[in-house]
Amino acid sequence: MKQPLVVCSAIALALAGCSSPGVFGNKGIDPMYSFPVTNNETPYSQCLSDLGAVPGNHLPTFAVGEVADKTGQINYNENGHQLTQGVSEMVVSALYKTKKARLVERMDLRIPLAEVKLAEQGHLSHGVNDYSMLPASDFVITGALTELNYNIVSGGTQVFVTGIGGGAKMVVINVALDMRVVNSRTFAVDYVTSLQKQIYGYEVEAGVFRFFGTTLVQFDAGAIKNEPMQLGVRSVVEMAVYQIMTDFLHLPKEQKCDLVQTDHMAKQLNRLSPH
Repeated sequence: MKQPLVVCSAIALALAGCSSPGVFGNKGIDPMYSFPVTNNETPYSQCLSDLGAVPGNHLPTFAVGEVADKTGQINYNENGHQLTQGVSEMVVSALYKTKKARLVERMDLRIPLAEVKLAEQGHLSHGVNDYSMLPASDFVITGALTELNYNIVSGGTQVFVTGIGGGAKMVVINVALDMRVVNSRTFAVDYVTSLQKQIYGYEVEAGVFRFFGTTLVQFDAGAIKNEPMQLGVRSVVEMAVYQIMTDFLHLPKEQKCDLVQTDHMAKQLNRLSPH
């Protein structure tokens, strides 16, 4: 009965040795680092950047309000939201890429208001009068992510012959954004856009099964490639901002940046209409 106890003790000592900092040296381990930092763009980022070359310096001032995730979708497996909660920040970044808008902060005023308070108390190197002519906004952008639809279409095939086989699966989902421009002077809603983007993913898998006595051993090899969901969100945000700058503010459009128009729902109306 003592032999299993000796074996367990030896295993415990070995594991303790592996976790000891001395195994890795005084400097620790060299962390794995894969890809370099890159810019974070969508295909529509070029459309926004090209607007910077358009002549004109009389720039409107935008404030970005809450552009919330109102899809109600929660990822319970990972204890988080399915979609990004930083859509307002994406709108700010998209406006900045155009070089055709002035931006004023309205989302988080805690630090600016604290600065004013400190100036009033005489604790800053400049006085409160320096804040008397803060720029006002001309327009406020607000809105929401309004749809996240799963399994618009899905499908797959699997073939197994004598325990050897493989398969492929695909899925299409979509995200939608509704965004509006509010006139800061009148509170009138001057412009509204509603956009959606479909997102595609596929999985190719292969399985090899062998029986060894009563034990089933499975060797898996495969690949999963999904269009990033949050990249889809940023794409609809950038197209919405492009529409604001062109359709609403009348900056010139480029043909390559035109919104893709579909007639899927019009066809459904024709199908449902009585003849």
